[in-house]
Amino acid sequence: MLQFRVDKDVCISCGECAAECLTGALAMDGQPVMADEAQCIGCMHCYAVCPTGALSILGHAPGKEDRLDLPLPGQMADLIRARRSVRRYVDENIAPKRIDELLAITCYAPTGVNAQDVLFTVIRDKGEMDALRRDTLARLAKIKESGGLPDGIKGAYLGHAASVWQSAGQDTIFRGAPHMILTSAPKDAPCPGQDTLIALTTFELLASSYGIGTLWVGMFMHALEACPQLVERLRIPAGHRIGYAMLFGKPAVEFHRIAPRGPAKVNMIG
Repeated sequence: MLQFRVDKDVCISCGECAAECLTGALAMDGQPVMADEAQCIGCMHCYAVCPTGALSILGHAPGKEDRLDLPLPGQMADLIRARRSVRRYVDENIAPKRIDELLAITCYAPTGVNAQDVLFTVIRDKGEMDALRRDTLARLAKIKESGGLPDGIKGAYLGHAASVWQSAGQDTIFRGAPHMILTSAPKDAPCPGQDTLIALTTFELLASSYGIGTLWVGMFMHALEACPQLVERLRIPAGHRIGYAMLFGKPAVEFHRIAPRGPAKVNMIG
C-alpha cells in the first residue's frame, strides 16, 4: 500500500506534485489525489517537491530530518577534482557503523525506473579480506601454472600478479586494502549495468568526503572472469549482473593538492 495522504490544512493546491509525477499516478482535484495507484513507482518526487510538506507516502511524513542542506558548488567541485585512486592503505578496519552509514546514504543513488535493486556485497573485516586475497592469488597461480590464463593484456596482468605474490608476497590486486565493495543487480532490471556503476560512483564520492580512500579494482574484475568460483564465494546471486568492484579503507598516503586535468573533450551540439 502506498499510504498516500494529504494534509488538507497544509496543502496550498499548487499542483507541483501532480506536475512532477512522471507516470501520471497523481492528479489534481482541487487538491492532489492518487488517480492510479498502480502507476506509482515510488520515486517520491511528489513528497520532495511539495513546498509545504503536505504529502505523506510509503509510510514517510515530512520532518526536520529531511530538510535540504546542499554543499556549495565550490565544495562539490573540490571534492570531485581532489578525488584520487588510493593504492596504499592503513592495516585497520573502518568502523562497521561508518560502513553502514555510507551504504545507507549510497542507496539514494538513482536507478532506472526507480528499481532500487542494486545489491552491495561488502567485505567488512580485513581478516575476511585477507582470506579473499590469498584465495584469489592462489587460484590465479594455479591457473597460470596450467597455462589457463586468458590471452592478451588481461592474462599478462593476472600472470604478473600471481608471480609477484608467489615470489615476494606482493599484492598488486587488492593493494592491502582492508575492505571491498562490489555492486550487482538483477539481469532483468531495467538498467542493471548503469545502476551498479552509478551506485559505486556515488559511494566513491561519499567515501572521499569522509576521508576514506577508494580504488576501482579492474584487476579483480579480470580475476572474476578467470576464476568464476570467486563469484560463488562472494555469494553473488546467480541471476545478477556484476557491475564493478571497489577497494576502500583508511589511506596510508596523503595528497596535498589538486592535480590538473583537462581540457574536457566536448562534442558541442548547438
